[in-house]
Amino acid sequence: MNTKFSDVLVVGSGMGSLTAACLLAQKGLKVTILEQNWIPGGCTTSYWRKGFVFEAGATTLVGLDEGMPLKVFLDTIGLRINARKLELPMRVKLKKGGWISRYQDIDKWIQEAERVFGPSGQRGFWERCYALSQFVWQQSSRQLTFPPEKWQDLSRIVRQMDYSKIGFGRFVFSTVQDLLVEFGLASNQAFCEFVDEQLMITAQNTREQVNALFGAAALCYTNYSNFYLDGGMKSLVDPLVAYLKSKGGDLLLRKEVRKIRSISDGYEVLTSKEKFHSRFIVGGIPVNNLADISEGLLSEELSSRLFSPEALNSAFQMGIGFKTDQKFKALHFQIHLKEKLSGLSAQSIFVSLSHEQDALRSDTSGCRVASVSTHLAKPHHNFTLEKTQIEEEIVALLEKEGIFSKENIIYQHSATQKAWQKWTGRKWGFVGGYPQLKSVKPWAMNAARWDKKGAYLVGDTVYPGQGIPGVTLSGMIAAEKLWNDWKGEIERSGIKLGVSDVFR
Repeated sequence: MNTKFSDVLVVGSGMGSLTAACLLAQKGLKVTILEQNWIPGGCTTSYWRKGFVFEAGATTLVGLDEGMPLKVFLDTIGLRINARKLELPMRVKLKKGGWISRYQDIDKWIQEAERVFGPSGQRGFWERCYALSQFVWQQSSRQLTFPPEKWQDLSRIVRQMDYSKIGFGRFVFSTVQDLLVEFGLASNQAFCEFVDEQLMITAQNTREQVNALFGAAALCYTNYSNFYLDGGMKSLVDPLVAYLKSKGGDLLLRKEVRKIRSISDGYEVLTSKEKFHSRFIVGGIPVNNLADISEGLLSEELSSRLFSPEALNSAFQMGIGFKTDQKFKALHFQIHLKEKLSGLSAQSIFVSLSHEQDALRSDTSGCRVASVSTHLAKPHHNFTLEKTQIEEEIVALLEKEGIFSKENIIYQHSATQKAWQKWTGRKWGFVGGYPQLKSVKPWAMNAARWDKKGAYLVGDTVYPGQGIPGVTLSGMIAAEKLWNDWKGEIERSGIKLGVSDVFR
């Protein structure tokens, strides 16, 4: 078995992995990504099937506003993404009927919330949430040593803290439910149901469990610029891969990692046919997966935080290609369900449409693509679903809501947790990261350092929720901590000059 060498090996090619890989390659390190799938991107990519381009997972793009992680990252590597800004980020169909528009402008949104849920408490609640979300995103891209694991991390946090907002720190001890109580909204059942379903999109949990700071960011993501990429999310992934290669890095597809072990001068990684050797390693797959393939690398603390399938969510997903000349008010919809879908416990479905001017998502003009997903709780290997029945129910629901007519569907397919596991390799096919929990305060999140020798973690099991901005942030943090931890050794070895064979 031949051995291949790199300075940094990255396992998985999701947005967290790509972010860390690009930032480390920019520093001059030789970076190699190993991806088990045939295309890169993990849950943030797109694939072609039967004349249509479907999204693999993520369908919403947030984070390009000034100071937000994705914007900071792209500016750092000098990459510009061509994206269409959406005029209206989302519409929501409520359980008791009627639509509500999630306007970006905070005042316009508050007026809409007051119209639908009543004026009592709405302005105070949303102004508080928006202020908290601004604090979260403004601080997140500056505090790249959070959560602190060393005194050096804490020292940098203290130096970079915006002390004019220090009062917001008290909300780390609160939940979204506490905010609802504070503003007299806890008894507003319709509003609480709305909040819960909105939180499930990005926080994977409901108001009683989600931390107030993270929950505020989750609830207000439609109050930041939302974008659409022609051709799907692969239009974000492909430029990052190209950048990595331009810096001497590499992406190897169909390379499923079977074993990771620590050795005297770094790490040894085994696939089915090859052996790789690196000084550093970045784990871009869930901690549950890493526990299965790494030999003694997971700390006792990380091992204690592994989740069971009963605590996680997978998804039932549909991709639908259809003919239409209809004009839609928004591209993203959440529909709250009056009756649950067969065999599922989810209370809502999320629908994303391709842009009417995007000619890259279909081989035939006059066609659009709908991506539909809903939570599938407690995934496990023996879980079975009546896919055909659920597909029929979803199609009937979307037809009723005027998204399309059944006779105009050209192609459709669906996927359960088993397909998700096969596609992403994520254990049990779970999606969206670990759910946010009341018991896990922000400083107690899984930290970026996997061990003390040069292994680091990225992805949505490190920074749970918040979609693309969150996983991008995890990659920024891992790259920052790796560089800070080993900068002296790296510079003494000459890697900063691109001499990447010094560890071999």
